Amino acid sequence: MRDVSIEVLPATITRFDDVATMLGPKNPQSSVCWCLSHRVDARTNRELVGPARGEYVRELCRRDVAPGVLAYDDGEVVGWAAVAPRSELPFARSRKIPHVDDLPVWSAWCLRVRPGHRGRGISHAVLAGAVEYARSQGAPAVEGYPVDNGTAKVDLTMAYVGTRAQFERAGFTKAADTDAVAGGFPRVIMRRDLR
Repeated sequence: MRDVSIEVLPATITRFDDVATMLGPKNPQSSVCWCLSHRVDARTNRELVGPARGEYVRELCRRDVAPGVLAYDDGEVVGWAAVAPRSELPFARSRKIPHVDDLPVWSAWCLRVRPGHRGRGISHAVLAGAVEYARSQGAPAVEGYPVDNGTAKVDLTMAYVGTRAQFERAGFTKAADTDAVAGGFPRVIMRRDLR
C-alpha cells in the first residue's frame, strides 16, 4: 500500500457525474445496483430498472444529506462509500442484522474502489471520510456490517461490504454477531462511537 493523499467529499448533486462513474453501468439500460440494494426496500429495488436507478440516485444527491462520499486522488474520482442514518435504510427492519441498542446510528455499508486504483489505501480513506461525514451531520455512532473472514480472501464481487479487519483499522470495534452472510462469510456489526 502506498501513501496516498485522498480527498473525500460528500456525493452532492454537483458531483453526480462522479457518482455515476463509481456506481453506474457502462450500458445505461442495465439494471445494476447503483448502491440501492441496501438503501431501498426489496420491492422498490425490483421496480427500479434501467435508467430509473440512476435517476433515483440523482434525486438522493439533491437532498441536504448526501447518500455517501466520494474519494478523489488528484482530482480523479477513485472511491465511494455509502453512509446514511440507519433509520432510512432496510437495516432498520432487518431480521438478520440486529440493533445493538436504540442509539440513532448511521450505517456505512458499501465501499468501492475503481479498478486500477486498488491496493493503495483508498478504501481506508473513503471509510474514514464516511465516518467524518456522519460526524459532521450529528451522528452519534457509525455501524458497518462487514464480513468476518479472518485471513481468507474475499471475492471482489462481495468485497463491497468490507472486512472486519478493515473496519478495525478505522477505529471500529465488534458490537455483535449477525445472522447475515456475504460471500460465504458471516457478517458482524462493527461500531465506532462518535460522541
